[in-house]
Amino acid sequence: MSDRIFNALFLCTGNSARSILAESILRKDGAGRFNAFSAGSHPKGEINPLAIKTLANYEYPTDGFRSKNWEEFAAPGSPNLDFVFTVCDNAAGEACPIWPGQPMTAHWGIEDPAAVEGTDIEKQRAFNLAFRYLKNRISLLLALPMHRLDKLALSKKLEEIGETEGATHLAQGEVK
Repeated sequence: MSDRIFNALFLCTGNSARSILAESILRKDGAGRFNAFSAGSHPKGEINPLAIKTLANYEYPTDGFRSKNWEEFAAPGSPNLDFVFTVCDNAAGEACPIWPGQPMTAHWGIEDPAAVEGTDIEKQRAFNLAFRYLKNRISLLLALPMHRLDKLALSKKLEEIGETEGATHLAQGEVK
């Protein structure tokens, strides 16, 4: 792989929380090396306000996000993708579109912070934890020597990143 700018897409079912957090983190931390995008298989149509609050609290970009369908990234004229990461088990188990660019894929599932019920503090704690897990994984991605890894070695590294702290696991028999 070369030193060019890579396109990465983060997928989740609703595209309102985890995938948005990941897009913002990579947008900032990978600036100049990655273009970051996010989408969902069944987008909610709005961004979870706690996702935006969490990003603002950590001084990450909060502008320009919208909940969108993953079909936008399979349409003619869409960016050629280098990487596609599923961040929820539901999206990982669904049949994905054919992505332009034949991207490498990996499952980086974490628990849905938007599904947490309880006090405002408990909900915010869940978003903070999701942010931390995603930031750690993206830091590991950014540390990879892309230019020195062949496709097989890179694929293995991407899968290993998905197994770091906070990983959820697909049910046996599900396809990534």
